[in-house]
Amino acid sequence: MTTVVESSGLPADAYSAKCPTREVLDHIAGKWTILIVDALLEGTLRYTDLSRRIEGVSQKMLTQTLRRLEADGFVTRTVHPTVPPRVEYALTGLGRSLAGPITALRQWTESHINEIERARARPSLSEGLGTVGA
Repeated sequence: MTTVVESSGLPADAYSAKCPTREVLDHIAGKWTILIVDALLEGTLRYTDLSRRIEGVSQKMLTQTLRRLEADGFVTRTVHPTVPPRVEYALTGLGRSLAGPITALRQWTESHINEIERARARPSLSEGLGTVGA
């Protein structure tokens, strides 16, 4: 059964440049989104806990990604009226529905990292021919 995009009346098709599914796919496939959603599967986390859990993410990227996840309905943001304010993030039902694909992708990457690194270490055919791109 094909999903019809309510805003356009057209079938959902991520291969179509005009379809909003392309933008969502681009967003949820990003490394920071994958790591944030995967971390939040453990439960509600404060901003600082997420920042510590996801090594290498800048404050700017973490903030931007969380805002976008909230705007898309994947994450809720709760501000507690304390001094300083305590901000917590949690997955919504929609966000939890990403658990299977995201966890599978992370686990697959962790399981196959050695094969990938060996492939990267091999000289490619295009390097030997002096060609650029495919």
